Amino acid sequence: MLPNYIFETSWEVCNQVGGIYAVLSTRAASMQQHFPDHVIFVGPDLGKQSDIYFHEDPSVLSSFPAFDHPIRIGRWLVPGNPIAVLIRYDHLWERKNDIYGWAWQHFGVQSHAAHGDYDDSCLFGYAAGEVIAHYASFINHSEPAAQIVAHANEWQTAFALFYLRAFAPSVRTIFTTHATGIGRSIAGNGKPLYDYFTGYHGDQMAQELGLISKHSAEKQAAHVADCFTTVSELTARECHQLLERPVDIVTPNGFCPDFVPKAAAFTARRTAARKALAKVAGCTTDAFFICTAGRLEWRNKGIDVFIDSMKQLATETTGNRRIVAFVLIPYLEHENIQFGNLQVIFVPHYLNGHNPVFARTYYDLLIGMDATVFPSYYEPWGYTPLESIAFGVPTITTSLSGFGLWAKNLLPSPIPLLANGVAVVERNDSNYHTVVTEIAHLITEYLSASKQEIAAARRAAKTIAEQAEWKHFFPFYLRAYDIALSLPLAR
Repeated sequence: MLPNYIFETSWEVCNQVGGIYAVLSTRAASMQQHFPDHVIFVGPDLGKQSDIYFHEDPSVLSSFPAFDHPIRIGRWLVPGNPIAVLIRYDHLWERKNDIYGWAWQHFGVQSHAAHGDYDDSCLFGYAAGEVIAHYASFINHSEPAAQIVAHANEWQTAFALFYLRAFAPSVRTIFTTHATGIGRSIAGNGKPLYDYFTGYHGDQMAQELGLISKHSAEKQAAHVADCFTTVSELTARECHQLLERPVDIVTPNGFCPDFVPKAAAFTARRTAARKALAKVAGCTTDAFFICTAGRLEWRNKGIDVFIDSMKQLATETTGNRRIVAFVLIPYLEHENIQFGNLQVIFVPHYLNGHNPVFARTYYDLLIGMDATVFPSYYEPWGYTPLESIAFGVPTITTSLSGFGLWAKNLLPSPIPLLANGVAVVERNDSNYHTVVTEIAHLITEYLSASKQEIAAARRAAKTIAEQAEWKHFFPFYLRAYDIALSLPLAR
């Protein structure tokens, strides 16, 4: 069974924060191909911050009735140009306590310990539920046989699911957790997530880590949804243990090749990127450019491993070629570190084309790199290494990332970077220094490779990326829609 309409909501619709933006924005073209203009993304209206990614055009939903909520309707400026509805939710602040009381009474959500971004997220989620229910009511009236699915991403949109279950039960729901809040926090707080995994209890750890409200919203959304999904087998295990519901299906993250320029355009953009990188580094374009990127999670994203592997690399490399390592991490403030012939440059800004260091997007710089390293400790999927190989940039990742496990299953051997274009380093709770050394050795080997070997590695990287395009992974979402729609209505 397939839906006639899909409403998908996330805090990262038209709002680039992290990997979920990449997931949704690259999947949009596949969704439009299967359900042309019957896919409606719902995100927060953050004003000028949203306008970078959004073009207002009320005519795209002209057949739908007016809505008295403060919303804007238009297109998301990504491949596929899907319809997007951006919602203001500040009008709900005066009702916040009533909404939280309702969520506790009907769904057992413990909002009493809320802090940080909980209020903004949950009020947005509640408003998203109202908007989806409004449009669904109109569709049901004009097309009684229409099947409607609402897909909520991450705990920030949990309240949309609660609203729909209560007030629009004919709308079937999917909830995707891209990482559990408890799993991420255990790892980020330096605790051994993997060695003692089966000993962790989600509710108990929420008390210990101060995540009672977020965990409660996430856990209840997982149980309320008609179909519960996550992005890798790693996180599926985590969901079962910490959220106490097994996932219905794993929906791995793909990539859209429309983001990668072709032929001469690729060469021109790579040349321009290398000039920009060289200018900031104060070197020539003959330098070896390597980077890591992602959210500011020092341990989880392996930023610590990357820095230490660069230190070791500086002691191993010989020759006069300058090595420039970029750490593209928003909000990471640090002095540049120079180790002899190796220079480390921290760029603490979102690379959305409007940052003060590079007036370029992340992809416009990634294309100029020689290699990338993403040595994650906690990484449910790992979009950054997939993006890297899609641009033909060989990458190093770990066995603790969903992408790393997926790639490892494809490769005849997980390590040779030159042969595969991807190296998957084995990582666990106790081999930090081994990982650092192995990464340094891999880069040293890569630096000594011939032009022909490097060209072959770049081709191999693209070959693996082609196997992770959405055309291969989107059928998992079709199955998720089927699971949600196949449940009896009285559930």
